[in-house]
Amino acid sequence: MAEERVLTGITTTGTPHLGNYVGAIRPAIASSREASDAEHFFFLADLHALIKCQDPERVQRATLEVAAAWLACGLDPQRVFFYRQSDIPEIPQLAWLLHCVCAKGLLNRAHAYKDAVQKNRDEGLDPDHAVTMGLFCYPVLMAADILLFNATRVPVGRDQLQHLEMARDLAQRFNHLYGPHFTLPEAVVDESVAVLKGLDGRKMSKSYDNTIPLFAPREQLRKYVNKIRTNLLEPGQPKDPDTSTVFQIWQAFASAEETERMRQAFREGIAWGEAKRQLFELIDRELAPARERYFDLLAAPEEIERILRRGAERARERAAPFYEELKRAVGIRPLG
Repeated sequence: MAEERVLTGITTTGTPHLGNYVGAIRPAIASSREASDAEHFFFLADLHALIKCQDPERVQRATLEVAAAWLACGLDPQRVFFYRQSDIPEIPQLAWLLHCVCAKGLLNRAHAYKDAVQKNRDEGLDPDHAVTMGLFCYPVLMAADILLFNATRVPVGRDQLQHLEMARDLAQRFNHLYGPHFTLPEAVVDESVAVLKGLDGRKMSKSYDNTIPLFAPREQLRKYVNKIRTNLLEPGQPKDPDTSTVFQIWQAFASAEETERMRQAFREGIAWGEAKRQLFELIDRELAPARERYFDLLAAPEEIERILRRGAERARERAAPFYEELKRAVGIRPLG
């Protein structure tokens, strides 16, 4: 087994957008292609999706779209472990073992739970109104995702750092009680990865309804780019690239030379319409080949299913023996 194991979870709650691509998909796939001894685990977090979405059709559709997006962007299922979370029964089984060593007070401090409680209080509701056990126990399931494969590195955004710390706490507690079974995972926060702004200038997020779908057809992509909010400066008036959503997205797709050229064009007062036209062409140039593959994959869900099931088989070759070891450690073992 490789000394380094990198694990990335992909939530299946909606259609991927440009922010997902720049912030997660592109850097993760690039990392998996590096010549190293590290193993990479990429999983579709469909069990996590149930916390936010109780629409079965949407969960299934999002699973298909997210898997197709990653494969279309170049993820090689032969080089990595690519699987659906729900196809690994050892994950929720391990989550129960971890629940049994997890202090309730630890989960009381989870940001998502505290935010939900505070929102209820602000609205004059019972503090736990509409808070499911899925939301409350989310960090334990995430810990199981990580610890089952003894991941050494977990790329996360800063909003997930607390969950990584909780995974480490649970691993340490289990190790203290039952012996050294788990590696303590390290969070990896890549400050160089861009967090894209959306159409309205805020962070690109489905929550704000300001996203640009990753594989919008060419003419739809053009319309989305044209909707990006800009100021009222006229052609010929110098524009500040560092406060511009158009420039920020340009920078995420452009080479260093192209970025400097556009920066100079902003200083010289490029018209917003022309800047958006060039931005559209730049994005489309990078995504067009993957877009074609994406729609081909959507039309062949049985192929994606085959890839995911094969990935799950490979992942379970690791997970099942390790989980048996953990069961024995806690005393669940044959009597004779």
